Amino acid sequence: MSEQNPFDEIYAVHVMVLGIGCTLYSDEGFGVRVIEKMQQEYDFPEEVLLVDGGVLGINLLGVISKPDHLIVVDAIRNKGIPGDLYRLAGDAIPDRIRAKNSLHQVDFLEALTLCQALDHVPETVIVGVEPEDIDTMCVDLTPVIQNKVDDVIAMVLAELDRLGIQYSTKGTADNVSGNPV
Repeated sequence: MSEQNPFDEIYAVHVMVLGIGCTLYSDEGFGVRVIEKMQQEYDFPEEVLLVDGGVLGINLLGVISKPDHLIVVDAIRNKGIPGDLYRLAGDAIPDRIRAKNSLHQVDFLEALTLCQALDHVPETVIVGVEPEDIDTMCVDLTPVIQNKVDDVIAMVLAELDRLGIQYSTKGTADNVSGNPV
């Protein structure tokens, strides 16, 4: 007799928006900060779940193997200029994450790869920004990267639009989706 994990139902959503990173190291916490702001400013239907994944890496396997679509928000070191925005999908995901110097990204890639063993790999897109500083112990994002939070939120909302997801700003019932109604 197998028991179902009580978290299975919580994480088995149509779309999961997952912010990853360590908030103790300035821009490394970018993904988490984006999720925090989205939770403050937007309402989403039950089919969308926003998750602070922190630096859980491989421990996220049980979480990321449940949704149909996974939108990951992270600081992405891509040898660009701090503040450059990125959208990674398909084969570009493992190439870019392997180039990272942060252990949580490598663990996250392993968790995503292990989803294949569970016969459920969500359609995955990673959006993010080229960080300025991921080494200084500081809970604040650098000003350049802080100024990109709204731009990356717009990228996440564009992904939700692509999936036909309706959402609204807090305190309104108006759909802020770019899709025509």
